[in-house]
Amino acid sequence: MQIVLASSSPYRRELLERFGLPFSVEPPNVDESPLPGETPSALALRLAVAKAQTVAERRPGAIVVGSDQVASFDGRVIGKPASGARAIRQLASFSGQRVEFLTGLAVARGKSLRTYLDVTTARFQRFDRQRAECYVRRDNPLDCAGGIRFEGLGPLLLEGVDTEDPSAAIGLPLIALGRLLRLEGVDPLASDGASSRADY
Repeated sequence: MQIVLASSSPYRRELLERFGLPFSVEPPNVDESPLPGETPSALALRLAVAKAQTVAERRPGAIVVGSDQVASFDGRVIGKPASGARAIRQLASFSGQRVEFLTGLAVARGKSLRTYLDVTTARFQRFDRQRAECYVRRDNPLDCAGGIRFEGLGPLLLEGVDTEDPSAAIGLPLIALGRLLRLEGVDPLASDGASSRADY
């Protein structure tokens, strides 16, 4: 069974490698700009679907995994900072606050499409701008939603995280992905990486 990860993210690639299944990577190259009035959750799910379907059209018969993460603060989409100054400003505004990280997941195969949306809430410590500057300098989270790298030093800024799936914060909810793959007849825990199609 051919599995394709529709992503250019090294973090998602590393997460999917945990399943021990052979897969290829193909960047979807979709426009990630939010639509007017689009909510953060709708944006995350729409982009995950767009990524999976874009690559699925080029790879008929393959199981294509697409995912996208959006940070939400006060109902607003918080994107990847792209610059150190912007990352510091974002993080400074998060001090003592809660920020949602919404991770959309889509698994496409032919006309079949299965989706899931994870909501992870990060509870930030109270910290000053100097601490934010030190964090950005050391962790360089410029390509991460909300300007925090959960798999790096980001946890040092947090009081805690409320989530059903710890891997979702890094960008790919593995619990949900395992379930969706089983529905497509692929089980990473089967001896040959495949199983009969699940009925749940």
